[in-house]
Amino acid sequence: MSRYYDRENLKLIPDLVRLAPQASAAYLNFEKVVYQAGEESAISGKTKELIAVAVAHVTGCPYCIDVHVGKYKALGGTMEEIMEAVLVAASTRAGAILSHATHALLSFEGAAAEKAEERNVPRGPSEPECFC
Repeated sequence: MSRYYDRENLKLIPDLVRLAPQASAAYLNFEKVVYQAGEESAISGKTKELIAVAVAHVTGCPYCIDVHVGKYKALGGTMEEIMEAVLVAASTRAGAILSHATHALLSFEGAAAEKAEERNVPRGPSEPECFC
């Protein structure tokens, strides 16, 4: 039986925290501050959870989808709102991909290399061609 993306795996987070307590504490404090809702927050907790649902779909994290959908539903959110937010995220991601295609066009036409030469950006023999 596969344990890949089993919700039970989330119970192992305390074990991970113990492996890097200082960095984990910083992250958990950051998360706590970000998700706080109240007078100092410009957006509601419900809106923050809807954003989290949409981002979880972009990052493809089933754990985050599960957790944030549950929190959003508990705050009165609807599946129609979730679906609309997911479609906005999908459209935004697709738009970013399309706009990044300008780099492919420039590379194909050789403009990127010409621009680098114009800026006198030397490339050493040990420098990687791509960081992905």
